[in-house]
Amino acid sequence: MGRRLIPLLLLGLLLVFHAQLWLGRGSVPQVAALKRELASIEDANREAKARNERLASEVQDLQEGLDMVEELARQELGMVKPNEIFVQVTGPRPDARP
Repeated sequence: MGRRLIPLLLLGLLLVFHAQLWLGRGSVPQVAALKRELASIEDANREAKARNERLASEVQDLQEGLDMVEELARQELGMVKPNEIFVQVTGPRPDARP
């Protein structure tokens, strides 16, 4: 009986450790899911950092000169200078026949 007890005990411990590896806290599937989540968060952080850099550059341009303010006013608000004629040129319509 003593010779069978040690292998059974070792087999039981092996099963417990194996179950912990696949089912418990810090298991292989959980670690893989956390790695995927981390990768998506890092992607979002890179996009946010790029957006922040663009905005910081735009803020700096706005603080340094009026050229950017004038450009934004023309593009977004359609503003024109006094005694200036606004001309808008468009390409051919997609449904127009040649």
